[in-house]
Amino acid sequence: MSRRVKEIVDVGDSLSIDELIEKLSEIRDTLPPDSEAELRLRGDEVFGHRITISYLRAQTAEEAELERRYGEATREAKERELARLQAELGVVCYAAPGKRGKLRIVA
Repeated sequence: MSRRVKEIVDVGDSLSIDELIEKLSEIRDTLPPDSEAELRLRGDEVFGHRITISYLRAQTAEEAELERRYGEATREAKERELARLQAELGVVCYAAPGKRGKLRIVA
């Protein structure tokens, strides 16, 4: 399983193009194979600019275990909520007005 990881490189106002190329080359050399790296320029004149490099990497065993554990807990919680909602469908909380009697919902 892969997870998206973002590497952020700050671009200063007085950064030379050679320094920028050196930083980007260093990052490129450390990327894992098949990482599908993307580069984006973000920011504005007020808050400054930055280059964001995002890429995919394999999960660690610890991350995979946490995702498995919490994924199961989330699935079980959703199943309990679904069962609760399905049980509510057959229950009427009020009597219908008039002489028609009780409203009955049949699922």
